[in-house]
Formats: sequence, C-alpha cells, structure tokens
Amino acid sequence: MAKKRLSKVQQRRVEAKHEQRLLSNHEQYDENLFLTPEEGIVISRYGKLAEVEDKQGQSYRCNIRRTLASIVTGDRVIWRKSRDLHTNSVIEAIHPRHSELVRPDFYDGIKTVAANVDQIMIISAVLPELSLNIIDRYLVACAVTKIEPVIVLNKIDLLDKIQQQAVFNQLAYYQSLGYRVLFISCLKQQGLEIFKQTLQAKTSILVGQSGVGKSSLIHQLLPHLSTQVSVGEVSDVSGLGQHTTTATRLYHLPSGGDIIDSPGIREFGLWHLEPQQIMQGFKEFYDYLSDCQFRDCNHLTDKNCGLQKAVANGKIAQWRLDNYHRILQTIRDVKVKTNKTFKA
Repeated sequence: MAKKRLSKVQQRRVEAKHEQRLLSNHEQYDENLFLTPEEGIVISRYGKLAEVEDKQGQSYRCNIRRTLASIVTGDRVIWRKSRDLHTNSVIEAIHPRHSELVRPDFYDGIKTVAANVDQIMIISAVLPELSLNIIDRYLVACAVTKIEPVIVLNKIDLLDKIQQQAVFNQLAYYQSLGYRVLFISCLKQQGLEIFKQTLQAKTSILVGQSGVGKSSLIHQLLPHLSTQVSVGEVSDVSGLGQHTTTATRLYHLPSGGDIIDSPGIREFGLWHLEPQQIMQGFKEFYDYLSDCQFRDCNHLTDKNCGLQKAVANGKIAQWRLDNYHRILQTIRDVKVKTNKTFKA
C-alpha cells in the first residue's frame, strides 16, 4: 500500500513542530512516560527502531515518532529516555545533516545509508579481484555527495613483488588525480598505522564489495569487537565475498574519530543519477570537454570528441573512459528493465 502523502499545510505543521523540538530542551508532553529531552547519536537502525547513544556512551533502544523523516546511522538527534526500563525510549527530532550517503533501492527508491560522514573509505582488495570499475562508482558517489574519498587496497600480501608493482602502477593514476591511496595488509600488519591516522578526528564510513576485508580492518581498529563482528571467507564456488555485516553500525575509535560499517554490496548502484552527475566522478575529463565539436557529445561515437582525443594522446586512461560508459550503460539497462525513475 502506498504511503499517504501529506498536504502542504500538514507538511508545514510537521516541519514547524520538528523545529520546535530542536529548539526546545524542556518539552512537557508525555511527562509521565519520558524524561527530559537530551542530545544523542544514532548508532544503528533496526527496522522501525533505532539504537541511540547518550553523552555518557550508554545505548538505548528507541521508537521513532511517525512525523520524523528517515533516521539512519550517524544522525544527531534529540531523544527522551523512558522512565520504565522495560519500555523503549523515543526520538523526538533530528538535527540537520551536513552530509549523507545515499543509494538507489528497487523497493524503497532513494535510500540513505549513513549521515554526517566526513570521508568514505573505499575498501578494495586483490581478492576476489581488484575492480577499478567499483572504485570509480564509489568516486562518483563521493563527488555527488561532496564527501572526501580515500582509496584503500587491502590484502596486498597476496601478491608477489611483480604483481604488487603492477597494481601500484594502476592505482598511481588515482594518486595523480589527487586522490589519497593507502596500501595495507591485515595479515602482515602493513600500512595499518597510516590507516589509523587517516581515521582520527573524523567520521568515516567503510564501503566496498563483500570479502574485501572490512570486518578484518575493524578487528584491527577495535579488537574487543572480535566476538561481535565476524570475518567472512571468499566463496570457493562463486569467488565472491560472503556478507558478514547485517546492519550499518557506528563504532568509536580509542584514538578519536568514528567509523561506520555498512553491509557489503557487490555493486554500488548509481541509477538515480543523471549523466552530468556521473561526470563529476571523472574530474580529469573536464579539461577536455571544451574540445568536443558538439555540446551534447556522447564521448563514444560522435566525431571530434575531446575525451577520445585525450585518450589517444595519453592524457586520459582508456579504462577510465570505459568505466564512465559502463556506468551510463548500467543506468540505461536498469531503466529499461524496471521502467522505473529514481528521484531524490
């Protein structure tokens, strides 16, 4: 059943009430059920419930008022503790987000994954395979959301010196574009100190395909969680990683900063974006767009294309242009198969 939409007048009333809750710290209604409103952060979201942490680091299960918009991990909220220890607390209001990571969902439309993120740690690995296409998808998401990306290649111990150099040469292209790239190995304890320093004083979300080692990295950062966060193996049958995280969750780091672990996804969908937005993830293209003969050049078959010339002259990597077109083709395929339009 479709969700009933509010009229403009009703929406204004809801927004006004929400603003009132944000500004007020002494609401009097439901006084018999809940304590005084206080600040908190959403640690995780489970269906219709959310786990909120107070300033003392204690977590509480909370109901969410129906008038509130979607609440996700990382949200800063105003909530009230229940007077009854056997009754859920309640979230009253949400502070404005300074950033949010979203992805399209076939059933829910545009779905927010996490809020108030400072940087996105794009975790990749040489096993099951190093996918530059997946990295480029995440770079598009980072560019559109204006969240800083950091590319992290895990499991480098699985490569010999010749293979390592080949991979380093591939990722050097991203470094030439100004992206930060880290090379680490949990098994050999390589690069972990730099990785930890990159996370300090920031809220970072770990994203990447299943099996790239996100859970293993969390074990390195928070070893006391080894019984809560399981490490998965790569399937011998499919060659794909097995999901080990079932809900997006925020963890505090001893050295400062927070990390958000999200369920592994094998392909980051960008079906809700327009071609102009996809282009934002390929920033080296902009220097050559003015060289195209046609303003609406498709950068594939049109004559006198500035991007194609740049590839031929070694200014742009062929695989980057290929990945750009691959993303656009995926968007077209999804729209044809589903006859669905994704709107933010």
